[in-house]
Amino acid sequence: MTVKVLILEDNPVARSFLCRVVRESFSDAQTIVEAGDLEAARRQIALAGGPTGLHGTDPFRLVLVDLELPDGTGLDLLAELDHYPAIKIVTTLYSDDEHLFPALQRGADGYLLKEDRFEVLVEELQKIVRGQPPLSPAIARRLLNHFRSTPGTPHPGAAGTLQAASNPPMARPAIEPAPEHEPLTPRETEVLTYLSKGFTIKEIASLMGIKWFTVNDHIKSIYRKLNVSSRAEAAVLASKQGLV
Repeated sequence: MTVKVLILEDNPVARSFLCRVVRESFSDAQTIVEAGDLEAARRQIALAGGPTGLHGTDPFRLVLVDLELPDGTGLDLLAELDHYPAIKIVTTLYSDDEHLFPALQRGADGYLLKEDRFEVLVEELQKIVRGQPPLSPAIARRLLNHFRSTPGTPHPGAAGTLQAASNPPMARPAIEPAPEHEPLTPRETEVLTYLSKGFTIKEIASLMGIKWFTVNDHIKSIYRKLNVSSRAEAAVLASKQGLV
């Protein structure tokens, strides 16, 4: 199966560079669609299922979003794609808090700096299939320093968003699940079982004979149904309620 990728980047040179990074990062066949501004990206998304991805048969599975664009900001597109079934990654030159945290708040699943070396970006994107957040090293250090320096007063909305986007090793001290939740499908229960045993997304895909992005879709659905935001929370809740 071909993986559809959308790259939103107004600079042609940078766009070509990101295309090469994507092609090098994944073994699956890819169809890469390029957009130079928000209007073009929205047109392509409309053709691939609309903002929810529910009205098309071939939605994008990976979306790379630049922040500064000729007709607006990539933050607007991230907000519009809140329920779109794709992994959304910011690719930008900005490493400051003023750009980083709003991007995470708007639903970015990763944050990469275009100034990083080709090999570094490839390695970070490949983390997706291992169930790890794609974060440029400088961004990972900034996030770590932020939470270390302000342990009691995290950036408004940032801690929860980061946890949802990247599953950092900062599990909440206690989980208070709702007494009832939407039932998991047999496939989701199987994925949750593997998750609770510590398997990566790539390993789960191999065991189940499906693609890594399909596993990612199941995980997002599991998190939504169980009202959790990390692998650790899902595993604990599943064990408590006898789901696995």
